[in-house]
Amino acid sequence: MTIDLNFIWTAFKSILPALPMTMFITFIPLFAGAVIGIAVAFIRLSDWKIIKGIVNVYVSFYRGTPVVLHIFLIYFGLPIIAEESLGISLHGWPIVIFVCIALTLNAGAFLSEIIRSGILSVSVQQSEAAISLGMTTTQVYRRIILPQAFVTIVPNLTNMVIAFLHASSIAFLVSVKELTGTANIIASSNLKYLEAFIALGIIYWLVTILFELVGHQIEKKLSAHLRQGVVQ
Repeated sequence: MTIDLNFIWTAFKSILPALPMTMFITFIPLFAGAVIGIAVAFIRLSDWKIIKGIVNVYVSFYRGTPVVLHIFLIYFGLPIIAEESLGISLHGWPIVIFVCIALTLNAGAFLSEIIRSGILSVSVQQSEAAISLGMTTTQVYRRIILPQAFVTIVPNLTNMVIAFLHASSIAFLVSVKELTGTANIIASSNLKYLEAFIALGIIYWLVTILFELVGHQIEKKLSAHLRQGVVQ
């Protein structure tokens, strides 16, 4: 058996048009999950014991179970819950919506922990000193805590983006034609699985490198800005 190098390039060009779908599945859940993550992080830092207990269970479940399970639970379970509880039929909804909902809930749980750890990384003494100078709690968070916390969590956020880029490949299990789903179709159509998946690996690798470079530049610029002093 020999590897068809020409077909690797052919497969690469055929798979690449599916990249926008992969980017959609990667970033929409991350942006929506960030809203959930911020809210959950502040709840977990609060003294609201009952709500705190509920969100702790949510975070524990999503951090303790595989993402493919979340997709299947939403894909098979949400239509049943919507129809039986609300009388709403989700028949005909694009499958990608269910995938995005599942990944959003997953992102919210993981991002909440990243955000919470970033906030806790800022020393309490800085907050106390700012309050003693007359700053309000909102000002302390906006000018002291959050800028430093964000710089701290940029590497983790970059890793999160890369992880979701790779996790988006699971969507092909429910027939979403993103990069992996498209590669699988091309491979099965031409019976050249190795070449197709080599091309797929190259695409994921190149996009991952791009994300790493962008994350590094963001971290570098924010660190330089922060060293100039407290955010105004």
